[in-house]
Amino acid sequence: MLAGIELYFGGALLVLGAAFTLLAAVGVVRLPDLYTRMHAASKAGAVGGGLILLAVAVLSQDAAVSVRAIIGVMFVLLTTPVAAHLLARASYLTGYRPCNDTVIDDIAQSNE
Repeated sequence: MLAGIELYFGGALLVLGAAFTLLAAVGVVRLPDLYTRMHAASKAGAVGGGLILLAVAVLSQDAAVSVRAIIGVMFVLLTTPVAAHLLARASYLTGYRPCNDTVIDDIAQSNE
């Protein structure tokens, strides 16, 4: 049975992960175009999911579950930014342009 510090630490990680996930959801709803939405979802969503998996690792009383959760954190943190970059680049190359508020367009500048 969990006692004391592990329970509070796991709960804090869980609440912090939920806050980051909520922040990612708000960013997806509120931001103006695909690229900024994808940035919010990939960055805050990956951190939120990683913190929730860390909470599972701390709160589980099974070593196998903890190891799987830590491997899941590494997988999420390694694959989410790469996937977001590839999706954003594919969207840009198929013709979806950033909103007018975007100041720097590095891909357009490299093609000039």
